[in-house]
Amino acid sequence: MSSQTGLVVEHRASESPYIERVWRSRSHDVGQMLAVANPRVGLVSWCHRGKLSVSITGPESGGSRAEVPEDATFFGIDFALGAFLPHLSGTRLLDREISIPDVSDRSFHLAGSHWQHPDFDTAELFVQRLVREEILGRDRLITDIARGATPDLSARTVQRRFLAATGVTRGAARQMDRARAAAIMLGDGAAPAEVIIELGFHDNPHLHRSLRRYIGRTATELSSDAAVPLSLLYTTDHSR
Repeated sequence: MSSQTGLVVEHRASESPYIERVWRSRSHDVGQMLAVANPRVGLVSWCHRGKLSVSITGPESGGSRAEVPEDATFFGIDFALGAFLPHLSGTRLLDREISIPDVSDRSFHLAGSHWQHPDFDTAELFVQRLVREEILGRDRLITDIARGATPDLSARTVQRRFLAATGVTRGAARQMDRARAAAIMLGDGAAPAEVIIELGFHDNPHLHRSLRRYIGRTATELSSDAAVPLSLLYTTDHSR
């Protein structure tokens, strides 16, 4: 559970190879948040003034500001790096959010079928059905690389597979996750010098550029109680 000004977020990891993180949150007295860069596809739903909405979110190449409706509740699934929707390529989803039509209180329409809304405790069952019906796929090569494996393939082949599944390069995915890990460390009170050594940045300017590009804040801003909250932060195997 994490709490920032106007935004309370609860999240958990998953044993599913298709899920990176499951989360839920509620907003109150906040108009915007900083959405951090993320190489993963996700599904997010929210309820505001009794109306339910659902979207597929694509990889985000940089930190950006996003509007947050007041007094709303949110639920989301961040799919694992390498998981993808075959009918929506990673490049088509890059820096985009696709609204899902025909959303009712009980279900929504996705890839030709109606689906009951998943929740914090049923996300894995929902994803299992997505996989069974071939609406969600996974490139095992990318999953293995994210866990530290060294593939016996050319760099060009790996890059092509990364782009096809995620819409970003392998290097960009690594930099996004490293910037996320740096933001968490700084928010927890670590000194920039400690972050540089721990996460392998070259120097302070390198850390500064990475935070500005992928998080949208400097190290100093991350160490203070900023008025605009950040989107979900968590460490991953791909961070270092």
